[in-house]
Amino acid sequence: MSTTALKENTNYNYGLEKIFDKAQDFLPINGTDYVEFYVGNAKQAAHFYKTAFGFQSLAYAGLETGARDQVSYVLVQDKIKLVLTTPLKSTNAISDHIHRHGDGIKVIALWVDDARKAYDETVKRGAISYMVPEVIKDAHGEIVRSGIHTYGDTVHLFIERKNYNGIFLPGYVAWESEYNPTPTGLKYVDHMVGNVELGGMNKWAEFYEKIMGFANLVTFDDKDISTQYTALMSKVMTNGNGRIKFPINEPAHGLKKSQIEEYLDFYEGPGCQHIAVATDDIVFTVSEMRKRGVEFLHVPGNYYDTVKDRVGEIAEDLRQLKELGIMVDRDEEGYLLQIFTKPVEDRPTLFYEIIQRKGAKSFGKGNFKALFESIEAEQAKRGTL
Repeated sequence: MSTTALKENTNYNYGLEKIFDKAQDFLPINGTDYVEFYVGNAKQAAHFYKTAFGFQSLAYAGLETGARDQVSYVLVQDKIKLVLTTPLKSTNAISDHIHRHGDGIKVIALWVDDARKAYDETVKRGAISYMVPEVIKDAHGEIVRSGIHTYGDTVHLFIERKNYNGIFLPGYVAWESEYNPTPTGLKYVDHMVGNVELGGMNKWAEFYEKIMGFANLVTFDDKDISTQYTALMSKVMTNGNGRIKFPINEPAHGLKKSQIEEYLDFYEGPGCQHIAVATDDIVFTVSEMRKRGVEFLHVPGNYYDTVKDRVGEIAEDLRQLKELGIMVDRDEEGYLLQIFTKPVEDRPTLFYEIIQRKGAKSFGKGNFKALFESIEAEQAKRGTL
């Protein structure tokens, strides 16, 4: 790979440690605790994530556990926990959320050592309160949780669990199920992407910087992320230890409707566009998910003609990557492999990225054009380009 190509792929990765140092330490975060979806039918959604993605049954709350207005199924795969919640009546906030957005992510829960302090530090800096600190208990101990609003109807909960040894949260019981397909190799949440309205990117990047102590890891403008027809801009925000990364996307002006505009139209507002989940063996993971019915974006075959020139030597068989549609990119730390699913809802909103990092800390800038052309091809089929 040429020196010029290397610089183009790595200039935004320069000074990574200094960027992490900029992230203030008033809000230490240990990692993603869980992600909660509001969905129309949690029981059926749980079956999909178990069958297609290889999640396992973990916990349950519903009528049988004393909950009267909602039911929740908790799924786990390695360090990833998904909560699928459905309202039991039409007259509550969960029903309103689903009516407007369809199935989508409501809660991005963050694991902290002190949920009271996390709340106080963010609210005093200007965050809008979603949940004042509360203690919930059962025979296994206590959880402290609190929360703030972020973009759209999305919220962050701060979860403190140092005095709790239960299955998930008080109010939940172990979900016993004979049906637990084998995992597909998913390990943890690598990053979660938020889509906001035109002009909203800087506002929400500033929110994460000033209110949550994050730093701007990298900025992509409409020259970095564009095709002949569409473009977007993005700022990637990270906390101090780098375990939480939130890219914030906004649409940019183009000849046709961008994927961000399509998302905003059908989600009816800002929200979480995709979850990137990490694997140690992307060939195995993608092969398994394809067998189980997960649909991935089609990557143009000529993309692979220049991979070796751009990326150099890799350990994987390029022919196998081409067959599966897995893309490759490199930065000065190493390389990464990534692939994107088609939307997993009927509305063209939420999708997933599967990513394997072989040292790379970046986000696949060299793949943006091919990726966006693939998305545009799907938009054209839907008549929304």
